[in-house]
Amino acid sequence: MQFRPCIDIHNGKVKQIVGGSLTDTGNQAEENFVAEQDAAFYAKLYKKSNIRGGHIILLNKEGTSYYEEDIAQAKKALAEYPDGLQIGGGITAQNAGRFLDMGASHVIVTSYVFRDGLVDYDRLHNMLDAVGKKHLVLDLSCRKRDGHYYIVTDRWQRFTKEVVSKETIERLSEYADEFLVHAVDVEGRANGVEREIISVLGECSGIPITYAGGISSYEDVEIIRELGKNRLNITIGSALDLFGGNLEYERVLKMMVKVDIEKI
Repeated sequence: MQFRPCIDIHNGKVKQIVGGSLTDTGNQAEENFVAEQDAAFYAKLYKKSNIRGGHIILLNKEGTSYYEEDIAQAKKALAEYPDGLQIGGGITAQNAGRFLDMGASHVIVTSYVFRDGLVDYDRLHNMLDAVGKKHLVLDLSCRKRDGHYYIVTDRWQRFTKEVVSKETIERLSEYADEFLVHAVDVEGRANGVEREIISVLGECSGIPITYAGGISSYEDVEIIRELGKNRLNITIGSALDLFGGNLEYERVLKMMVKVDIEKI
C-alpha cells in the first residue's frame, strides 16, 4: 500500500469537489475546498516527502474558458516535480505527448478510450502508439447501478457497459501500467469508503491500482488495507488536512510505512 497524493485543478485553482457535481455549463462544481496555494506548492511538498505516482486532474474541458488556466497550474506542478506526478483530464492520443513533455510520468485516460459504452480498442492502440504502456494509466472510475459497478465517463455522468471486475482488469492490464479507480458515489463526501468495490479490486494482482473515494478516517485506511488485501494504493482528498480535512498528512504517511513493514 502506498499513498498517492492528488492535485485537482478547477477554474485555475487547486480544489476538492464533490464527485459527480462537475458540469461544463458555467464551469460549475460543488466545492469542498479551494486552496490559497498553487499547484506547485503541493508538488513541492510531495517531492519533499518522496511520494511518487500522485495525480494531477484537469477538471475543465478543453475549449472552455478556464482550461488554459488549469494547464498553467499543471505546468508549474510538473516543473516542480518532473516524472513524479501523473496527469489526467481530457487526454487523447493527439495531446498526450504534450503532457509527457511537460514532465508527467504517466497520462490518465478515460473518456477517450471508453466510447459508446465500450472499450474502443482502436483508440486504445492509438494511445499506446502515442505514449507506450509504461506511461499509461487507465481510469476505471465507477458508479453502482443494478448491483454492478460500471465505468463512467464524461465528468462521471455517463455510464458505460463495462463493469469493473477482476476479469475486466485482467483484460485491460495488457495495455496499461496502472489503474486509477474513483468510487464516484462517495467521492468528495468524506463519509466512508465503498467496501464492495474495494473487495473487488483486492482480488486483482500484478498491476498497481489506486483507490479513491470517501476516505474520512484512519479506520477507513485500515478497511482498505484489509479488504484490498494490502494490494491497493490510496488517494485521500477532502478529508486530508492539506485540503481542510481532519486526517493528518504526516500520520497517513506513517501508516503507509507501517503497512510496508508488516508486509515484509
